[in-house]
Amino acid sequence: MCGIIGITGREDAVQGILAGLKRLEYRGYDSAGLVTNDGRDLRVTKRAGKLENLTRALDSQPMTTSTGIGHTRWATHGAPNDRNSHPHLDPSGRVAVVHNGIIENYQALKAGLGDVRFASDTDTEVTAHLVARELDAQDAPDLLLAVRRVVAQLRGAYSICFVAVDDPTTIVVAKHEAPLIVAHADGVGYCASDVAALIDHTRDVAALLDGQIARISPEGVEVFDVDGNEAEPHRYTVDWDLDAAEKKGYEHFMLKEIHEQPQAVHDTLLDRHTSPSPGEPPRLHLDELRIDERELARIDKVFIVACGTSLHAGMVGKLAIEHWAGIPVDVEVASEFRYRDPIVDPHTLVIALSQSGETVDTIAAASHARDQRAPVISIVNVVGSTLAREADGVIYTHAGPEVAVASTKAFTTQIVGTLLLGLYLAQVRGRMYATETADILTRLQQIPDAITQALNLDQEIRELAQRYHDVDYTMFIGRHAGLPIAMEGALKLKEISYLHAEAFPAGEMKHGPIALIEPGTLVIALAPAGHVFAKMVSNIQEVKARGASILAIGTDGSTADLKEHADHVLTLPEPPHELAGPVLSVIPLQLFSYHVATLRGEDVDQPRNLAKTVTVE
Repeated sequence: MCGIIGITGREDAVQGILAGLKRLEYRGYDSAGLVTNDGRDLRVTKRAGKLENLTRALDSQPMTTSTGIGHTRWATHGAPNDRNSHPHLDPSGRVAVVHNGIIENYQALKAGLGDVRFASDTDTEVTAHLVARELDAQDAPDLLLAVRRVVAQLRGAYSICFVAVDDPTTIVVAKHEAPLIVAHADGVGYCASDVAALIDHTRDVAALLDGQIARISPEGVEVFDVDGNEAEPHRYTVDWDLDAAEKKGYEHFMLKEIHEQPQAVHDTLLDRHTSPSPGEPPRLHLDELRIDERELARIDKVFIVACGTSLHAGMVGKLAIEHWAGIPVDVEVASEFRYRDPIVDPHTLVIALSQSGETVDTIAAASHARDQRAPVISIVNVVGSTLAREADGVIYTHAGPEVAVASTKAFTTQIVGTLLLGLYLAQVRGRMYATETADILTRLQQIPDAITQALNLDQEIRELAQRYHDVDYTMFIGRHAGLPIAMEGALKLKEISYLHAEAFPAGEMKHGPIALIEPGTLVIALAPAGHVFAKMVSNIQEVKARGASILAIGTDGSTADLKEHADHVLTLPEPPHELAGPVLSVIPLQLFSYHVATLRGEDVDQPRNLAKTVTVE
């Protein structure tokens, strides 16, 4: 949530900032603003609403300057209006700040300033006052020193950027529990909350670590700790290009990313086995793991922690790990994990799922596990992200940039990542012969082609969306591996169309949810062929008898029976393994949600009140 970009050292800094903010729109925001520094004064322009409001305001007061910082805000403290939009100034206009995160002790800091007038309701503004006060106390103004002293007082999560009139070519930034990237290329210094804002300019970037502060200028980037000692950030090279972050002819990013899933899953599965010796089967190999196989072989309990869509991927992972590796697994909402005193020890493996690797609840859960000396493996998409760096091992999903707020390709690749990890744990624990894991891995390679077949249902799904896009309530039901997909389908429909949707275990219908069924209720049933199919047919008959309209998602082996009971049946190819079925069965639900939302005229890529990366609790 929120977006930051800063530029120093190029005369068209304003245009560069606006372009960077445009690339950060997907993160979710409700206002935008920027400040420029020409050495005489700080000029702030900010507007509530979309970025075009800021652009129009700037058209009437064009700026030419080489240094500035910009921000897209997702409101936490204070209403989403012009007054609370970033940047914020101190009363004298000497210092400007933009900030992602929450300053938890801002009220106490404000009280310590005495009788000072504040121009906003935000937690952020106090930091501009504090830095200005530090500069006032110095004989020779030093913005880096002032920021270091202020940051030492802050409590909470923040990526925070300052400029000051005293030093018109410098940006000073600090980071704690919220992502911040710095870079330098061709005599220009940059900072941003997401590498997408910088991909126009450079692929060689550095992610600041918690507690680090950087001074950015046209001469370069210097990184320090809070005590002023030189420090080393995490440096890496971005492995995707600008085309990957463009729509490339699709009407929306979400539709593009739905159609990118065959390639994304292919890339997740790529190079996951060692070359065998003559006469031996290949062994599954996850080269980003940094945990000794003997340690993993001693694991007797697994927690999967995640939020939102990633939580549903973790539910599929639970089934795979318990089935293949024989280890009990609990799937936990990350925001609840550390507050309930979970029983975690060195023989407990914690698996943390996050597309961005910056989800603060998931990072906090993983950190709590490490404090208990439990090994942590993260499954993430963004290389170099906080969760990837801080875990003992990481499985990168290699899905490429996901711009739409509603996750699609990140979800399916996370499922594949959990399947790979389940197989790997089975391998190191001796639960499966090498020939068995090799056979399943070979079968998983068929998933991309099967996804392509599922995408061919698009026109049929569009017609169903046309029929049902005004239905007020939709119920999703499923069993076994179908239940997480039912939950994901309900979430997708809610988050981009704003319609009421719920998911239930199909076997629980008679224990309460069936009371919600009335004539005309749409029930979407996940009913692939498999060991629970007969039970699903019984549950479909229960809701059909109460007047519901049934849309069933079946497979080649279940379609004939489903047509006797459902109003509509979408037929998917048989998955290469039952536990891979969710990767296919979610495709129609993604497309259905997309078409319903577009028919209702909603903003599919940037749904209201939601952010792509949630970096505050």
